[in-house]
Amino acid sequence: MTVATHTNDAAEAIAEDAEITETAEAAIAEAEGAMTAEDLADLCESRSATYGFLARLFREEVDEALLAELNATDYPVASGNESMDAGYYAIAKYLSNAWVDPLMKLSVDYTRAFLGSGIDAYSAAYPFESVYTSEKRLLMGDARDEVLAIYRSCGLEKSESWTVGEDHVAVELEFMGVLAHRAAAALRAGEEERVFSLINTQRNFMDDHLASWVPVFLEDTRRFAATAFYQGLADLTQGFLEEDTALLADLVSA
Repeated sequence: MTVATHTNDAAEAIAEDAEITETAEAAIAEAEGAMTAEDLADLCESRSATYGFLARLFREEVDEALLAELNATDYPVASGNESMDAGYYAIAKYLSNAWVDPLMKLSVDYTRAFLGSGIDAYSAAYPFESVYTSEKRLLMGDARDEVLAIYRSCGLEKSESWTVGEDHVAVELEFMGVLAHRAAAALRAGEEERVFSLINTQRNFMDDHLASWVPVFLEDTRRFAATAFYQGLADLTQGFLEEDTALLADLVSA
């Protein structure tokens, strides 16, 4: 898994989100055959970019380069999903008013929201599936072992510089992005069986892992984050996952 090194252009990912929701709605409303392989490949590339963008924001604090990209981006007003629209509005509004030391304020809020005080397992929105799916909210639980096995079955290993659990939300989101990118390549190569396998793997991973804990994690993010930036990130992530869940279900059943 290339979590520590994989990057995406923030402006590109954001600009494509409105296209994702519109295309997802069209795919659900019509038979899969109404979309060309190239249309679906473009959609998968857009999904991959957005997954990578969200993974970057959850992985670590905003740095100077990313802040410059975010400030230079035009955010969608109407993406087609209410939660995504609320998220974009909150992020854009925060950035437009963050004039004094925004990197420090975002860093402090990232620590508050996702790292907490370290006193107990309830003092932050700890971004690990194990915390949310184990009775004692412990790290490195069964969920970590399960996702690690899935990554390896897909030929992926984490970067050596990534030192925390593989069930971190950033890793799980990036895994989805990697599979979406592979699906786009398979579509363009005409590999229909591989396309179905990749889409099915994404749908199963969404249902068995992301959907089992990320909604509650995002609720905690809203509760612990003090800035509209990270509260908006929670809304944006929720909306995108809602859209992608519906899209994947439709593609698998078509």
